[in-house]
Amino acid sequence: MDGDRTTRGYSNGIASLHHKRVFLKTFGCTYNHGDSRKLAEVLRSQGCIFVDDASLAEAVVINSCTVIGVTERKVLSDLRRFRDHPLYVTGCMPAVQMEAIRSICSPVIITPEEIAHRYREVSSVQGDSVGIVQAGRGCLGACTYCITRMARGPLKSNPPEEILADIRKLADHGATEIALTGQDVSAWGRDLGQDLGTLLAGIGHLPGSFRVRIGMMNPATLLPILPVVLPAYSSERIFSFLHLPVQSGSDRILLQMGRGYRVSDAEAIVSRFRETVPEGTLATDIICGFPGETDEDFGETLDLVSRLRPGKVNITRYSPRPGTPAAMRKDMPDRIKKDRSRRLLEHAERIARQENARWLGRVLPVTITESLRPGSSMGRTAQYLGVVVKGDLPPGSVCRVRLVGDRTYYFTGELV
Repeated sequence: MDGDRTTRGYSNGIASLHHKRVFLKTFGCTYNHGDSRKLAEVLRSQGCIFVDDASLAEAVVINSCTVIGVTERKVLSDLRRFRDHPLYVTGCMPAVQMEAIRSICSPVIITPEEIAHRYREVSSVQGDSVGIVQAGRGCLGACTYCITRMARGPLKSNPPEEILADIRKLADHGATEIALTGQDVSAWGRDLGQDLGTLLAGIGHLPGSFRVRIGMMNPATLLPILPVVLPAYSSERIFSFLHLPVQSGSDRILLQMGRGYRVSDAEAIVSRFRETVPEGTLATDIICGFPGETDEDFGETLDLVSRLRPGKVNITRYSPRPGTPAAMRKDMPDRIKKDRSRRLLEHAERIARQENARWLGRVLPVTITESLRPGSSMGRTAQYLGVVVKGDLPPGSVCRVRLVGDRTYYFTGELV
């Protein structure tokens, strides 16, 4: 880890951005996008306006991500491109890869802690039909491949009253879909002596017509609290959707990854979820080509996907991240990782289409969440199925839609 440790504390980078035209670019996860939205509100309160063209900007802000090598390279490429601009950098990279940043440019650093601190003073929201609420930062894990836990630090849950207030505020400003996000949402509250079930119960009692999508939950932290989390899915405020990153179907590899659970644990969670929410949907994450992964290990992963039958598999080819224990192990040839990720994608998409077949022809309530382009709108079912329909429909409107076309990761529908 080569970071400048001072970047983990409070800085004062935001204070220098007053009444400027700002170009803001965000890399990475939903949590990062949540930080960007908070930063945007702070800058608006300071008289800044946002432009879509960096050549028109008086300041460029890059919200960085370094979760995998390809994203890191894209960030560094942008830092080179914008190094002659007044440049500001936030996100994960300053905390763990300051030397890499300084070798290219000398930006002002805005820490995520500063964003959170300043946003609590402003606390406004830009009206949007899809909102983001951060459950907290950091995690309890010790995954041997993960640089994000080094950047974000140990678990620090946001207080439940703050989370509930943020959700209400977004809903009051027109949000119909709200993502509850974090590095591991099921770990929420452990540092506060609380658990996610209590928070979700509170969300279930909020008024409005929105639904919350629970972010990814590590099987290791979800399994112990499953009895108090599953009842929340009966609420009209919660999408019937489970994002459970299993990462591998091999217990041997999971042990080397430091994930803290066995394959049977993940399968037990999915089984109990489907017993409780028979029409619920599932997404998972898998890493291909972890150091030491054999053909047999990969075969076990294919078999696990066959048993879990998720609607979506987010596939990542392993890339060593600086400072992580796994980076000290011998990496496998990229051609093997590419081949395995291709085979897994084909396998996962075949299963997704088979699962999608049960939805075709059904008429379901769909809440419109966004306009894709003139004459086309996107909506979500209670199961978090994405549905594209013709027409310029206002976000928040609820329509009865027949699902007529399968596009693997979303459906096309006709208004009934």
